[in-house]
Parts: sequence; structure tokens; C-alpha cells
Amino acid sequence: MKRILLDTNVVLDVLLDRQPYAEASAAVWMAVETGISEGFLAADAVTTIHYLLRKEMGNIRARRIVSAILGVFGVAPVDTAVVQEALQLPLTDFEDAVTAAAARLVGCECIVTRDPKGFRGSPVRALPPEAVTPLLDKM
Repeated sequence: MKRILLDTNVVLDVLLDRQPYAEASAAVWMAVETGISEGFLAADAVTTIHYLLRKEMGNIRARRIVSAILGVFGVAPVDTAVVQEALQLPLTDFEDAVTAAAARLVGCECIVTRDPKGFRGSPVRALPPEAVTPLLDKM
């Protein structure tokens, strides 16, 4: 897979070392960091990540981490077209619908998430980190 979009939960698993998920999520992150795959975050995920990190670590550290994340991942825009598409998708969770529409917009082949069931009806398939890692290794 050339292009993937990481859901917020996968990024937070790595940053907050959330067990037992951190290892599989970190393997996907490493594939992006080493250039095996091109990784994206939806624009709204970046603000959510900052908000949650700020609560855990303080504003200065959260800003540094977000800045470092932007050195690894591209940002899939969330604009009017993405939101309009998300409104048309048959997903029950609007945030997941926005993520799916943003992933489609930037040409991602997969959304990496711990909640693939939440993306039923997505125009981009969703897989858990442990299912994505072997696919990245076969590029």
C-alpha cells in the first residue's frame, strides 16, 4: 500500500503508549516514517490529537509533538467538499465519515483504525494496524 490514513486512535496509541495496541500501531507509524508507505492524518484529527495531548502533557509539549508529527505525516484536508461527502456516507459516526471522505480525497488505499466496523460503508477500506503491517511489507 502506497498511501494510508491513520485514524486518531492509532496515533494516540503510539504517542500515549496505550497497551496492548501501541506495538501494532507503532509498526504502521514506522512504515510511514521509513518511507515504506505515505501516511496521512485527517486535518480534524490533528486538532483532536493536540487537544488530548495538551490535557496529558501540557501545551508546550503538545505543540512540539504535533510539529514532529507533521514532519512524518501529510494532512488530508477537511473542507466543504469533504464535509459534504461525509454527510452522504452511510457511516453512523460523523467523525469517521469525515475521516473516510478525507482519505478518499487524497487517494488513500486504506484507513488504519482500531475500529474498522465503524467504517462500514466507507469509500476507503479500513483495517486494524495488525492487518496493515504485513501488507506494507510486501511493497
